[in-house]
Amino acid sequence: MEKVSGYVEHIIYRNEENGYTVMVLVCDGEEVTCVGTLQSAAEGELIEAEGGYTEHSTYGRQFQISSYEYKTPEDELSIERYLGSGAVKGVGMALAARIVRRFKGDTFRIIEEEPERLAEVKGISERKAREIAQQMEEKRDMRKAMLFLQQYGISTALAMKIYNQYGASLYQIVRENPYKLADDIAGVGFKAADEIASRVGIHTDSDFRIKSGLLYVLAQAMTEGHVYLPQPELMRRASELLGVSLEAMEALLPDLAIERKIVIKDVPGAGQGSDGEEVRVPGVYSASNYYLELNTAKMLHDLNISAEISEEAVQRRLEQIEQETGTKLEELQKEAAAAAVSHGLLVITGGPGTGKTTTINALIHYFASEGLEILLAAPTGRAAKRMTEATGYGAQTIHRLLEVSGAVEESSAHTHFERNMQNPLEADVIIIDEMSMVDIFLMHALLSAVTPGTRLIMVGDVNQLPSVGPGCVLKDIIESERFPVVRLTKIFRQASESDIVVNAHKINSGEHVVLDNKSRDFFFLKRDEANIIIRVVLALVQQKLPKYVDAKPYDIQVLTPMRKGLLGVERLNTILQQYLNPPAPDKREREHAGGVFREGDKVMQIKNNYQAEWEIRGKYGIAVEKGVGIFNGDMGIVREINTYAEMLTVEFDEGRFVDYSFKQLEELELAYAVTIHKSQGSEYPAVVIPLLAGPRMLMNRNLLYTAVTRARKCVTLVGSAEVFYQMIDNRFEQKRYSTLKERICEWNV
Repeated sequence: MEKVSGYVEHIIYRNEENGYTVMVLVCDGEEVTCVGTLQSAAEGELIEAEGGYTEHSTYGRQFQISSYEYKTPEDELSIERYLGSGAVKGVGMALAARIVRRFKGDTFRIIEEEPERLAEVKGISERKAREIAQQMEEKRDMRKAMLFLQQYGISTALAMKIYNQYGASLYQIVRENPYKLADDIAGVGFKAADEIASRVGIHTDSDFRIKSGLLYVLAQAMTEGHVYLPQPELMRRASELLGVSLEAMEALLPDLAIERKIVIKDVPGAGQGSDGEEVRVPGVYSASNYYLELNTAKMLHDLNISAEISEEAVQRRLEQIEQETGTKLEELQKEAAAAAVSHGLLVITGGPGTGKTTTINALIHYFASEGLEILLAAPTGRAAKRMTEATGYGAQTIHRLLEVSGAVEESSAHTHFERNMQNPLEADVIIIDEMSMVDIFLMHALLSAVTPGTRLIMVGDVNQLPSVGPGCVLKDIIESERFPVVRLTKIFRQASESDIVVNAHKINSGEHVVLDNKSRDFFFLKRDEANIIIRVVLALVQQKLPKYVDAKPYDIQVLTPMRKGLLGVERLNTILQQYLNPPAPDKREREHAGGVFREGDKVMQIKNNYQAEWEIRGKYGIAVEKGVGIFNGDMGIVREINTYAEMLTVEFDEGRFVDYSFKQLEELELAYAVTIHKSQGSEYPAVVIPLLAGPRMLMNRNLLYTAVTRARKCVTLVGSAEVFYQMIDNRFEQKRYSTLKERICEWNV
C-alpha cells in the first residue's frame, strides 16, 4: 500500500450520486491523477491518500485511492490555496490572499473562534464574515461525520446520504438504532443496517433489529409478487433471517401496527374448517401496501358508473362500423362494445385469436364517431408499439401516458407521475392492453389519474403469467365479480388456421398437442442433449427462421424458462453473442461482470430507472424529443461504446437513445435469449424455445402458454417432448398473496 499527500489542484470528474471522483493532486510539485470515491473533497483541500498505482488503457498512470483523510493546511501558501480554490463560496484567490496576509498562520483559528474579525479585511462585511465561518463549520462537521461513519465500514457515498439526511443527529442514530437508516434512506436495506449494527455492538435480539427485520421480510416478499404475507409465513421467513424466538417477533407486531408501519387483517387461509367455513388467518401488510389495495378498490368502484344507453342505437352504430371497416363482429364482441358504451369500467379478456384487437378497433371507431377523446396505452414499449400497429391509433406506455417524472416521491421508493388526482388525464375513453402485466403500483397510479366519468376499458389475457411487480390485478378484478367482464372465447377462422393459436388454447386447457411437424407455424424438434439443442437453436436463429418469417436474426427471440443451467439465459447469451455478434476490429467492447458488451449487441434493461434520460434523434443526431424513464424489460441495441468518455449508448424501441456510464452497466444484460417471464407483453416474428428438465414449480402450463403466445408467425420448440407434455400437465402456479379481490368485495355497491 502506497501513500500520496498533497492538495487537490483540479477535479476532472465527479459522479454526484456515488462520489466517484477523478482529480489531479499536487504532491511535492508533481501532478498525480487520482481516482476514487471522495464525495466531499474540493479543490484546494489537503489530503493524504492510501492506495496504489494502476495503468489505465486510455488515461495512463493513475493512483487508485482506497482510503484517505483530510489534513489541515498549515503553511500560509496552502491555507491561501484552499480558501481561494472555490471551496468557500464567495472567496476567490484575491480575497483569500488578503485574509492570509492579515491573519497569516492563525487564519483557521480566527475563522473558527473569532469569525467577526474577518470584517477587518477589505471586501468582507460582517454578514459575509458569518457566512464564511458557517461554511467552514459545515465542512468541518461533514469531515468529522465522514470519519465517524467510515469507522463502521460505511462507504463515502452512503456516508454522504446519511449526513444529508440526519446532520448532527446521525451520531445518536448510528449508535442507538442504525436500522432507522433502512427506513429513511433509499438504497439502504436491512442487511446493510444489520452489518453496521453488529459493528456498533447492538444485540441480535434488539427490538429495533427485530422490527426492521420483519419489515425487510415484507419488502422482500414484494419482489416475489406478494402484497402481504400470512403471519405464519412471515414468522417462518423472519426466523430464518433473524435467528430469534417466535415469541420475541410476535410480541413486536402490535408495536409495528401502533407505529402504523404494518396492518394486520384476516385473510383467506388454505382450505376449509370442519364446519365448512373458509379458514382465515392473520395477514401482515406493510401499511403502504394495504392502503394501496384499499384505495385501488375504491377508485375502481368510483369509475364503475352505469349509463342508460339505447341498445338498439348501439347495435345500429356497430352495424355501420362493420360496413365501414369490412369486419364482422361476433356476439361477444358486440356485447363488449355495448358494455363499454354503457359502463364506466369494463374488462375484456380472452386468449390469442379471440378477437381482442378487433374489439378494440370497433370501440375506437365507435367512440371516435361520438367525438370523444381516446387514449391507448400498454405496460411496455413493445406492447404499445403492437397496439399502435394493430389499431392505427397512437398508443404509448402507461408510464409515458402518466408523464413519468425523474423525481422519486419522498415518502416511498416509487416513481412520481405528473398525471395524478390533482392533474388527471384529459380523456373520455382510456383503453389499456396487456392488463395481465399491470401490478398494483402501476394500477394505483393509473386510477389516480382517471376521473369518474371517464371510461376505462382493460383488455388482457388472464391466463398469461402475472405481473413482475406485486399483485394479481387483472385476475382479482375479474374474480371479484363486481365489474362488467366480457370473456372472448371464440377462435376466429383466420386465427384458427394458425397452429400457434390452436395449440396455445390446447395447452391452456391441458390438452396434449400432437407433435408431428405437419404445421406451417408450430414445430417441435426433438433433441435430448443441451449442447445439441444449442447448435439447433443457433442454426434456426442464424439461417433458417430469418428467411422463413422474413425477419432479421435480431428479431428472432430465444425464450427459456430459467436463468441458470445449461439452457439458462446466462449461458445461452454468451454462446449466441459469440455467433450472432462476434468480435470485429470495427466493434468496440466493454468488459463487465465477467462478460462483454459489444457494439451491435442486443440488450435488455433489467431494472426500472425513472431518472434515465432518453432522446429521439433526428437528422445529424440532433435530439427532436426528450424524456425520462427506461423500464425493466425494455430492449435495444448497443450503438456506441465510448471508452474515452466511459459511456455506452443504447437505442431502444421507438428510437430512444440512452447513454449509460460504465458504472451503470449493471442495469443492462444481453438479450439474445431472455426468460419467458421477461418476454411478457412482447411479440416477435418467431420464437425459439429450448426445453429440458427444470424445477417443477417453474416448468408449468402457465409458463409454456405464455412462451408460445409470444410468436406472431412461427414458434419452434427444441428439446424433450416428455418435458413439453409434463409442462402441459403441470397446473402448478406459485401462490401470490394478494387481496385486491377482498378489498373490492368489501365496498358496498
